[in-house]
Amino acid sequence: MAKVLDQPRFKCALAAMQTIQSIPGAIPVLHAGPGCASKLNDNSGSSGHYAANVYPCSLVSEKEVVFGGIKKLRNTIENSLKVIDADLFIVLSGCTTEIIGDDIQEVVEEFSDSEKPVIWAKTPGFKGNNYLGHDWILKALFEQYLKTLPPAPKIKGLVNIFAGTPEQDPFWLGNLRELERLIQSIGLTPNTIFGFGRSIENIKKLKQAEYTVLVSPWQGSESAEYLEKKYDIPLLKYPILPIGAAETSKFLRAVGEFCHADNELVEKVIKENEAEFFYYIERFAETFLEPQLVGKRFTVVSEAQYALGITRFLVNDMGEFPLTIFITDDTPEKYRDSIRTELNKLNYDIQAEVEWNVDGNEIYKKIKDFDFGGIPLVIGSTWEKKVARELGAHFVNVSYPVLDRFVINSSIVGYAGGLKLLEDIYSDSFYNSTL
Repeated sequence: MAKVLDQPRFKCALAAMQTIQSIPGAIPVLHAGPGCASKLNDNSGSSGHYAANVYPCSLVSEKEVVFGGIKKLRNTIENSLKVIDADLFIVLSGCTTEIIGDDIQEVVEEFSDSEKPVIWAKTPGFKGNNYLGHDWILKALFEQYLKTLPPAPKIKGLVNIFAGTPEQDPFWLGNLRELERLIQSIGLTPNTIFGFGRSIENIKKLKQAEYTVLVSPWQGSESAEYLEKKYDIPLLKYPILPIGAAETSKFLRAVGEFCHADNELVEKVIKENEAEFFYYIERFAETFLEPQLVGKRFTVVSEAQYALGITRFLVNDMGEFPLTIFITDDTPEKYRDSIRTELNKLNYDIQAEVEWNVDGNEIYKKIKDFDFGGIPLVIGSTWEKKVARELGAHFVNVSYPVLDRFVINSSIVGYAGGLKLLEDIYSDSFYNSTL
């Protein structure tokens, strides 16, 4: 019998339309029912060339379910090419059209000679969530669009960077820009395809890169591995989102070694950034050591990237102790052992219990029973705010859904990102102490 999930943490694969909307000049063309995208596209800040609710859709109805929706899809693509000023059109399929057997590949291939490129990706919800859908869209982009481009020489020092899932991760753009800044600081040239100032020209440069860096424990792995194999671009899969001094310094050394950056420059950058980071930590040392503000035990309820990065930061940089860490992105089984291993690379052989759970009610009940041994710290999504307030805990919202904070371009990556996370934790602490 199917299980009803309380407080879901992700959406179906079709919601990865937000990955496309985050590429300036690209637009999704949906072959799905009229209600699908309007329900899925619930974030407030699509950062691409178009508003979040601007997308062509074939509006499949009962008629198409009976007789097929190929003709309607063909008309939708034709008219989209006529009236929408986009650089790239990506056709996505939903559950209904996949079930009735509409072949979107066949239809899209009819537009191979169009002035603007049209590609396709199958994203039915019954095949996976939007984390997987994000990967499928990137792979479709690499597989279908890049192969149409003429050969081009490698650009020395150019590094492709991929990280969190756009829009699903509230800090995706700020984090990506900070990763760019870090990589640029050690003499390399970053190349990303998402957000302001990027375009189809950045996509064209993907296969000219000397290296690709994927900062993710699993999201985006399939597409990045395809890029490596197909275009002979060495891939560094860095599983930890670098937050704070310890992890960011490790990240810079790993990237520097992999990409053959100047080691003296790498160490100079690390020394300067660590000095500034610990200057701020020392300034507020008395605050951080005050147990009446924030206790020593915490839990994280999040997708794998934040579960790993935040746990390592709070333990290795700040001396906190983890209780159970809940991972809510339904990580595929083949990645779970490596994530568990990475999560427990903690100082002083500290170990954290890791639990994969997508049911908010179950997570709520377990957190209620934790012995925090002091003032609790709960880091998660809006769904965890209730249990945090019931426990008198300090609470920080870092993962989807984000309903109680407004994120524009904030980042919790890097040296500065670690300080930002501490600001959020202690701001909640001060707020609660004045109530």
